[in-house]
Amino acid sequence: MRLKILGCSGGIGGKLHTTTMLLDHDILIDAGTGVGELSLPELSRIDHVFLTHSHLDHIAFLPFMLDSVAGMRDRSLTVYALEETLEVLQQHIFNWKVWPDFRTISNRQQPCLRYEAIALGEKVMLGERCVTALPANHVVPAVAYQLDSGSASLIFSGDTTSQHDFWHVVNSIDNLRYLIIETAFSNAEKELAVLSKHLCPSLLAEELKKLKLNPEIYISHLKPDESDLTMQEIEQCIPANSPQMLKHGQVFEF
Repeated sequence: MRLKILGCSGGIGGKLHTTTMLLDHDILIDAGTGVGELSLPELSRIDHVFLTHSHLDHIAFLPFMLDSVAGMRDRSLTVYALEETLEVLQQHIFNWKVWPDFRTISNRQQPCLRYEAIALGEKVMLGERCVTALPANHVVPAVAYQLDSGSASLIFSGDTTSQHDFWHVVNSIDNLRYLIIETAFSNAEKELAVLSKHLCPSLLAEELKKLKLNPEIYISHLKPDESDLTMQEIEQCIPANSPQMLKHGQVFEF
């Protein structure tokens, strides 16, 4: 498997884009503004989108992608997410008021869009690639994802905060190589992090104490105006094997 980071920021500006990851050539993990990094031919090859949750920074460019390449495709784009997330998409985005309902628009006898509800712990096999929904703790229903090539796994936490179920699953994965985990706020904004169910460096340090394995750890969802400060605080809170900042354009092969 090859995962390229198209967006991993908590905001936009310049080269900063919100959460989007390209898995091989045909799968997106979330569909934030990083989708705009792909060319039209690349967009047309996307067959599967796995959403962690319904917040705008993780879904913003899904409508534009569908509109841009629908005429170039002869098969449906499948969006995988929790049932609650799919209901938000249908009620508030693809409702003919904000954007057309692409499930009712056909191209070459196929609907442009189809939904596939997933549940916690459910595995989706796409060839030999396995994508599994893991627990997350956010202000809306949300999941993390395990991407398993068979030889190694990468976990993306999505948006989450303190919890135990996630780590129970993570510690059972014997081929874990990479962990991408969010830290959206600096320590000065810990109260806001708790309220919005995100992490800050001190909370991240407490969470990583629950990790019994030794993967490479990367930090996503940093706020643009606080990214350097937050990473400095992470280094102070976790001096041994301190996590690294996830970067735009970074590639993981596993």
